[in-house]
This record gives sequence, C-alpha cells and structure tokens, in this order.
Amino acid sequence: MLVHRSGPARGRRLAVTGILLAALSLVSALPAQAADTPPRGSAHMGMGVLEHDGSHGTPIPGGAAQTEGVDVSSHQGNVAWSTLWSSGVKWAYAKASEGTYYTNPYFAQQYNGSYNVGMIRGAYHFATPDSTSGAAQANYFVDHGGGWSRDGRTLPGALDIEWNPYGAACYGKTQSQMVSWIRDFLTTYKARTGRDAVIYTATSWWTQCTGNYGGFAANNPLWIARYAASVGTLPAGWGYYTMWQYTSSGPTVGDHNRFNGALDRVQALANG
Repeated sequence: MLVHRSGPARGRRLAVTGILLAALSLVSALPAQAADTPPRGSAHMGMGVLEHDGSHGTPIPGGAAQTEGVDVSSHQGNVAWSTLWSSGVKWAYAKASEGTYYTNPYFAQQYNGSYNVGMIRGAYHFATPDSTSGAAQANYFVDHGGGWSRDGRTLPGALDIEWNPYGAACYGKTQSQMVSWIRDFLTTYKARTGRDAVIYTATSWWTQCTGNYGGFAANNPLWIARYAASVGTLPAGWGYYTMWQYTSSGPTVGDHNRFNGALDRVQALANG
C-alpha cells in the first residue's frame, strides 16, 4: 500500500533541500584562486616571472665573458649533472628550504651531485615573509643546507624573494615592512656564515614590494630574473648584476642563468 506523507515530514525535507542548495551556491561563489593555489613548499626560483613579467626573447650571443649556470628544486628531481657539465654549465644553485616548514627532498643529490662533477655550487632559500621572521628563516636555511664553507667551490647562500605564489604578491607587507624583513634575513645570514647573501629578485617585484629600495646593493650581489634579450632596468642601487636568470625553458634543466664574468669570477665569489 502506498503511503502519502505530508505535513511536517514534507516540510523538513524541503528545509534540508533548501540548506543544501544554499551551501552549494556558497561553494560556487568561492574565488577560483583557492583551487589554483599551489601547496606550501612547492615554490621555486622564478615561478612568478612568466606570469608577471612575461618572456621577451633570449640573450644575444657574444659580448662580455659570461659563465652558464642552472638553478634547481624538487621539481627537477634527480638531475643529470654530467649532461649539464658536458653542455658547458659550470655553476649551480639548489633550493634548500622554504619558510621554516620545508626542505627539498632532492637537495643532497642536487647540491652534492653538482659539486661532484666539478661545478661551483650554492643553495637558495625561497622566502615567505608572511609565515615567520627574516631571522627565523635565515637560521632555518643555514641549518638545512644553506651554510657556506671556504673550499673554493661553495657560493654564498641566495635569498629568493619574489612574488608570493600562495597569496598577495607582497605577502601582506608594506614596502617598509618588506625591507625590514629582508634586512633581518640578511643580517642573520651574515652573522651565521660570515658571508653576504645573494639577492635573487625581479625589478618589477622589487619596485612594487620594497619601493625600489637601494640600500642592499653595496654588500649583496644581485641575481636578476628577466626572460628577455637583455636584463633591462636593474633595481635601485645596483649598477650591475652578478647573475641573470634568463629562461625557464633551457636544455636538460629549464632554469638557466649567466654569471656576469668568466669562471674565475665565479670562483672569486665562492672564495669570498
């Protein structure tokens, strides 16, 4: 026998249906960016360059002596260092850490592997100024592979400070707050290692997020990011660049760089 229900039971079903529909409408109204945000720890050097600055060609061959290098992170996994060495790559940086919550699981293979084939190598830290202080991140970096030794083959650590892949470009900081955060990192790194860290950045980000601050240029070598035929305008204070990341689509490893000088200048930076 069919039983037709009405009254309170039917009203409850309608109420539940209404709640579910309201919940679905709220979910659909959430910004799409939330689903596109990469997981913490997955950032790597230059990941925001194409999106924010684009690509405008490759360097013009010839001119002053320059030395080819690469930078790698967990995205490359185990790197074919002998292949890179044979192709003319003579120096490399490997991501060691990010924030105070991540270390690269491939760091040993990348950092030691590049050294073992004859390259001059270094480590870099991806900064997340919204998570912890500059001092805390400098200490974490040094404690997880970012130190320096006077062996003639180890470059000073690099601070990768660029667009925030997890949120607002400037990590929620004012320009003066960002400058203070960077200074905190650099001061701590030098106190721990005796070396001035390299600063990796892009001119457009530096201008937006530090107000184009020029106070670090006297001591900290500049590693500029720009995918074009020339480096273009440099951040304030720096009259020249030390390293230039010029592409994310190079052979064997995507991120290729040029050191502004012959191999003996790379060695000089390693020696301090």
